[in-house]
Amino acid sequence: MKTIKYFRALCLAVAAFTFTACSDSDSSGSSSQMKIDQIYLENIDDDVIKDRPVEFARLGQLLRIQGSGFTGVKRIYVNGYETYFNNALMTDNNIWVQLNSKTPVDKADESVRNTIVLYKSDSNQLVYPFIIRASAPSITNVDNTLPKAGELVKVSGANLQETAKVTLPDGTEITSGIENDEDGEWFTFTVPSSADLTVVGSITSEGANGIAVSPEFFNDFRCYITNFDGIGEMGSWSATYSPDDLVDDPLNSGRGKVCQLIPNVKLDAGGLDAGSNTLIWAMTGDGNDADWGRMFSYIPQNTPISDVALQFDIYCPEPWDLSGQIEFSLQNNLSNYGYGSGCTKYSSQYINTATVWVPWFNTEDGTHEAFTTGERWQTITIPLTAFGNYDPTQAPDLTFQKVDDDRKAGSYCNFLMLFCNSDLEDEELGAKYPASLFTQKIYVDNLRIVNTTAIAVSDFGDEEEDGTETE
Repeated sequence: MKTIKYFRALCLAVAAFTFTACSDSDSSGSSSQMKIDQIYLENIDDDVIKDRPVEFARLGQLLRIQGSGFTGVKRIYVNGYETYFNNALMTDNNIWVQLNSKTPVDKADESVRNTIVLYKSDSNQLVYPFIIRASAPSITNVDNTLPKAGELVKVSGANLQETAKVTLPDGTEITSGIENDEDGEWFTFTVPSSADLTVVGSITSEGANGIAVSPEFFNDFRCYITNFDGIGEMGSWSATYSPDDLVDDPLNSGRGKVCQLIPNVKLDAGGLDAGSNTLIWAMTGDGNDADWGRMFSYIPQNTPISDVALQFDIYCPEPWDLSGQIEFSLQNNLSNYGYGSGCTKYSSQYINTATVWVPWFNTEDGTHEAFTTGERWQTITIPLTAFGNYDPTQAPDLTFQKVDDDRKAGSYCNFLMLFCNSDLEDEELGAKYPASLFTQKIYVDNLRIVNTTAIAVSDFGDEEEDGTETE
């Protein structure tokens, strides 16, 4: 990164957003005074305004600087970074410059941050205060979407630097106690006791790069599967556990009864052997609980499957590594179990609607790392595209309607969950992890289906063609 060599020599006059530089004599135009009247965003893809006056801009955007006295400009610095411009297109009144993706933003020196500098000579420079932002911030995950008052929530995404304000769905504003990642990948906050946690919606954050909005799944239990406390009825037959096997929330967080995946009776007998599975935690296969068409009121049936997910809360107090998997199936038709089993893969002959969640296994490179939630409950979000026949590489463009159709077409539409302790092998990644005796306590609660549709935020609050606001 190149910085301004003689920044202390700048001469700046400020009057009604018009900034005039000092000058020295030169017949080539380098002595003329420079003035910036307005900066415009040039965006041919903008359906509303293609040449828009702006008070800030993002990296990668093309700007038109309008003013006078630009003849003779040799260099332009943005946040101290020397930025290319085509002087063949420059006029005395306009300069077009594209913000380089390498321009520092939050890491720019305070003396040059949020400035555009036009340079003719050491004695003729113009500094124009102008806010520079990174790409638009985005929220991709919230690790506690059904929190209780006083609990920590971690929000992950991109360009979330310097988040200073968080607004919850009920309008509660949080401006203190926010911890930020310096790379903008996450921030955390604590839910205040004043928040109304019955209001469903999005988390909105405001930071150095603008506003970001999460999907509308915060406090959302409307598309329930079960909370093990009377919402959602457990099925019961010889292969299943019963409500009597539920336990009280070990953290006393207010979550009531929860599922201990491997019940104490099994742990007291020595644990779950390698190659074994637990009994099944199942939902009833009939009635309102089984009818997922009821969810269309909250998740329209034409919603892409990629925008629908299974969420559940997990408490895993001890590090979990190298052995053990949690399997979910959207209906009761499992014929094999565990990572890579047929029921978790696409089939043109069978309705496969299962997936296996292995938090300690990295499916990108085959490595492993222990998973734990520490002394807190945490939300896990699994997109429905991870389930068997909904693999988008095999069956693109499916909608949520397909899930309901498949469940109704099945002989038994019970939702299932169980703990598998089988070997894990992935030939493509060259990974092989033999199972071993498993003796840990892992708790699950609040299984639900949620809408994960991303919410775009306009920098300018323009209305879309359908008349809905994007901000």
